[in-house]
Amino acid sequence: MARVTRAAVELWPRVMLVAAALVLVWSWGQDVGPPVGVIGLAVVLVGTVLAALHQAGAVAHKVGEPFGTLAVAVVVTVIEVALIVTLMLPGGPGATALATDTVVAAVMITLNGIVGVSLLIGALRFGTALFDADGTVAALTTVASVVFLALVVPTFDTGRPGVEFSPWQLIFAAVVSLLLYGMFVRTQTGRHREPLLPVPLSDTPGEDAPAAAGTSRSAWVSLGLLLVALVAVVGLATVTSPAIAAAVAGAGVPFSLVGMVIALLVLLPGTFAAVRAAGRNQIQISLRLAFGSVMASIGLTIPAVAVAAVWLDGPVMLGLAPAQLVLLALTVVVSMLSVVPRRATALQAGVHLVLLAAYVWVSVNP
Repeated sequence: MARVTRAAVELWPRVMLVAAALVLVWSWGQDVGPPVGVIGLAVVLVGTVLAALHQAGAVAHKVGEPFGTLAVAVVVTVIEVALIVTLMLPGGPGATALATDTVVAAVMITLNGIVGVSLLIGALRFGTALFDADGTVAALTTVASVVFLALVVPTFDTGRPGVEFSPWQLIFAAVVSLLLYGMFVRTQTGRHREPLLPVPLSDTPGEDAPAAAGTSRSAWVSLGLLLVALVAVVGLATVTSPAIAAAVAGAGVPFSLVGMVIALLVLLPGTFAAVRAAGRNQIQISLRLAFGSVMASIGLTIPAVAVAAVWLDGPVMLGLAPAQLVLLALTVVVSMLSVVPRRATALQAGVHLVLLAAYVWVSVNP
């Protein structure tokens, strides 16, 4: 039974990639009309993204930590940027702010959703969620700094009206994001990498040990399938983006919800991994996975969007709306207060989840 399940897990991404290739060939250059065609393409696109993330996880498993996590972060960023840029190309109301909506959604979902659920599981199952705050506080400090320097500070710059970024503001946001992410990666892979590695739950040899890495051949196969999946994602996003933009405009829903969907999609693997770690009472690993995901989302997505702005038609809005700014600042403060004591109860978890609900409500009813 276990072998059958494992075979099915390995087979579905390959079947999905074949289906994605066939759909891409069929739909390329055609005007796909809503709603059936748009829904079908969107479903295939989501499945292809999940297949790409699955292959990235297989490659990361072979590479080992912490480099495997970094490899997954790069793949997630490629997918995220591809979806953002292709959806911004058709233009329309809200499209110019899609990058900000996606990044802010990733921050709020991670700091409130993933962290809140992880703390809640730890508190309910083990009484109190315990963790080592040393590395966690450093990661959260980096996340808060890059968020405020890249998105909040330029918002109050009077170089351009509203939240439209000038070229120099885009350069500043991109450089700051890359610099802080580079420092973050340096810490993960340098002399201070030990606190960021998984810690076994018991002293019994072999217990809670990760599964053995795959063979070199399987790793190369996963890498090849990953490249195919990334090409399919970009192609399907290019084909689907005009229809999705038209469907969103026709439905009258805020375009910011598209950014939230993109963030949810690319954060799924990290969310599952964090929840599994929380179920094993490894809250520290859950928090580091969460902060690593959001750091990659900001540190790599903003520079990529800044470069893509050269080819985008129209301004790029990276500033925050007042409601987003208030909820983001409150989230950072609450996160610091949750992490510093090195323990958390269901109360702290509930506060994070309520903040996420508030963000979703504001996004749906701007």
